Amino acid sequence: MTDEILELVRRLKGVVGDTHVLQTTDLTAGYCIDWTGRFRGQTPLVVRPADTDQVAQAMTLLADAGLEIVPQGGNTGLVGGSVPLHGEAVLSTVRLTQCEPVDQLAQQVTVGAGVTLAQAQAHVAASSLDIGVDLAARDSCTIGGMIATNAGGINVLRYGSMREQVLGLEAVLADGSIVSHLEGLEKDNTGYHLPSLLAGSEGTLGIITRARLRLHPHLAERCTAMLALNSVEDAVAATSTLRRSVPSLHAVEVIFRETMLLVSEHLGSSIPVGPDCEAWLIVEAAASVDPMEELADAINKLGTLVADVGVGDSRSSRNNLWQFREKVTEAISANGTPHKLDVTLGASKLSDFVHQLPSVISAQDKDVNVYMFGHLGDGNVHVNVMGKDGEEPSESVDRVVLEYVAKLGGSISAEHGIGTAKKDFLHLNRTRAEISAFRSIKRALDPGCILNPHALLPSEDS
Repeated sequence: MTDEILELVRRLKGVVGDTHVLQTTDLTAGYCIDWTGRFRGQTPLVVRPADTDQVAQAMTLLADAGLEIVPQGGNTGLVGGSVPLHGEAVLSTVRLTQCEPVDQLAQQVTVGAGVTLAQAQAHVAASSLDIGVDLAARDSCTIGGMIATNAGGINVLRYGSMREQVLGLEAVLADGSIVSHLEGLEKDNTGYHLPSLLAGSEGTLGIITRARLRLHPHLAERCTAMLALNSVEDAVAATSTLRRSVPSLHAVEVIFRETMLLVSEHLGSSIPVGPDCEAWLIVEAAASVDPMEELADAINKLGTLVADVGVGDSRSSRNNLWQFREKVTEAISANGTPHKLDVTLGASKLSDFVHQLPSVISAQDKDVNVYMFGHLGDGNVHVNVMGKDGEEPSESVDRVVLEYVAKLGGSISAEHGIGTAKKDFLHLNRTRAEISAFRSIKRALDPGCILNPHALLPSEDS
């Protein structure tokens, strides 16, 4: 270890405390691999500040030392954006866990970037309010990471993605300066809207430390149904009809056949309805009064579109249906290391995509399995491609999937960001002029290109 690094470590410990500068491999290992096991890197050190001022001081010291920095929250991403793949220092937000009192009048709350979604949900629940975004990874994903990747999840249909929940942000820029605008005013036209810029920036423009979030009234009355459908076309048509006819519609999730069979085996539980069908929708309505009749009437009007249906009107029966959706990722990962490609398609292209994608992939690599599920209400399909015997497929598979998505007019990233996995494909969705504008913004806020420099943007010569 050089004298310069030793001095840096000494000064960092003076800022964050001796136990919050991690150097040895056994202590840093968990910060150098994503939860899927696909992305692995290494880091000279991990710094864990406790507040915004400590983040600013640590940022300044790391920048002065000439180190590149990867901000990291819960490290639940799927595109390698929070892993130090090129030997960067890791600045972890795990200690930024303050939850301020809920502003019940405004229906807002300010929380630290390191607060997990589950912690934030529990904090606001006492006020009969909800966070607008919900994810299966709620116990580990952090609010800061969710904003940085503009996370979506199961409630986008009703409340929008994470960007729509953010009313204000506090962040530390690359030069160590702090920008803070946490008033939470619904109308505020005083210049550029930094929260919108930082949301989805994947830690390339600044490190989010606190956020002011819009909250929503807790809808205590819920009804969940699982619909079995004979075709993808029927699933798309049913979703379109339900969106128009059910004002209380909260979520529409889809699981396709190969994936449902895998989840059923993983759970050791039979498929609740329509075991021979091709697609299953998990539909949930939520309201202040029981929405069961409203949802049931709408499902009845779908007629022959629905082959079979099961309804959960109690907490336990709803949870039994939801487990088939929430255990999908766990079931897939239990069988190997997949490439996870979340994409968005327009409603008119969804059927073609689901039908044709396995053939498109097999033309590139015939020894793979394809598992698809997603948020059908907003056109988001999660594509999981796994090689023979659970091995990773070739990187060329990613290319053919994303090129096919772009050919159909879809987005190569629905809710997990670009990271390092998709940056070389950004041109499929963004013009040369747009990417140039992105680079200009990056240079303006991070002229030394030290903040997550290998994520989101392709190299200059690509």
